[in-house]
Amino acid sequence: MMKDPSYCYKFYWLEAIVQLISENRTEATYDEIINEMIANAWYSVLEFHIHLSCIGGDSTIKDNLERAVLKLKELSDLAPNASKIEIKNAIAEFDKQLHAEKQALTNNVPYKALSGFANKTGEHISLDSSAGRMIAYYNALSAGDILLPYTFGTDSGLNRKLTFSEAWVRMIKDNTVNILGWIQCEKVKWLQNNNPEVPGLIYKLAPLDEKMRKLSHVRKLWDGILELRNINDVFTNDPIEPVKYDIDHFIPWSFVMNDELWNLMPMDSSLNSAKNNRLPDWDDFFIRFARNQYIMYGLVHEKEGIRKLYESCYRDNLHSIWANQELYRKGNSEAEFFGISEKNMRPVYDSARRQGYDVWEKRYAG
Repeated sequence: MMKDPSYCYKFYWLEAIVQLISENRTEATYDEIINEMIANAWYSVLEFHIHLSCIGGDSTIKDNLERAVLKLKELSDLAPNASKIEIKNAIAEFDKQLHAEKQALTNNVPYKALSGFANKTGEHISLDSSAGRMIAYYNALSAGDILLPYTFGTDSGLNRKLTFSEAWVRMIKDNTVNILGWIQCEKVKWLQNNNPEVPGLIYKLAPLDEKMRKLSHVRKLWDGILELRNINDVFTNDPIEPVKYDIDHFIPWSFVMNDELWNLMPMDSSLNSAKNNRLPDWDDFFIRFARNQYIMYGLVHEKEGIRKLYESCYRDNLHSIWANQELYRKGNSEAEFFGISEKNMRPVYDSARRQGYDVWEKRYAG
């Protein structure tokens, strides 16, 4: 059913059907299925800037599901991490404005999703036939030799109803977890191929628990440093107050999907939410970031207590080979340290920019 798809929304179509069946639904309209698809794609597209299919040379979005998500965001201004209930409520509120995007999703996917069953026996049909011909063909096929997952009702447009086969419903209910896992695996392979610069894509399909972030040892490291000397905030250039700072990522966590020490900095707590999921301006703020990292680096090699706090970060925050073998090795001058950091961080930063991450419009504080 997912052999050689042309667009990613085939995965979301099947996923939505499995989810609806798991909720004891025996039928659903195109509209209900597409609403489920939009809600399922929302987080990946908006929080992590994943493209569901390839982007045209003129940067146009080709994928109709991605277009629908972006249109809903434009209409509703919902947060990228909005709940599924909030997303579905917004879809209902702006249903008329989303009609064209939703209708476009019905042009192919309900029929292409069944293409693996076509032309196995009896009458053969071109898979590029009209929707009407495909509906008649698949309904006849399911009534005869091959029992399909669903058949098509007689309503038109988004009101057309699918009826799920009882045998398929039983099978899906008995194997829901495995089937959703298989769809997820195929979806990840497709998305990774279309987003080759995006790290950790497997973690970017659904909301993640903030508890996944492992910053406690890095916090203790910077606490120890702040007891010894002042550190100026990268963005305000004011001294950081020991009890009023957060540990934040220079390149957003939602892109790098790790808590590596080379990308972490102490930051005024009042600014953290303002920066949110955006990139700092590289020209304005990288040198300041690298300077604070170099201060940390120097103390790690000068102070035994700081060295122990640094070593406690090994399990959660020191996995990058380049950081361990080049950046934090003893003996780097400031210029060498800055150069190693920029050589390895700038390509990641540029990848995030190409993926659509915005630059935070924080003014440089001299």
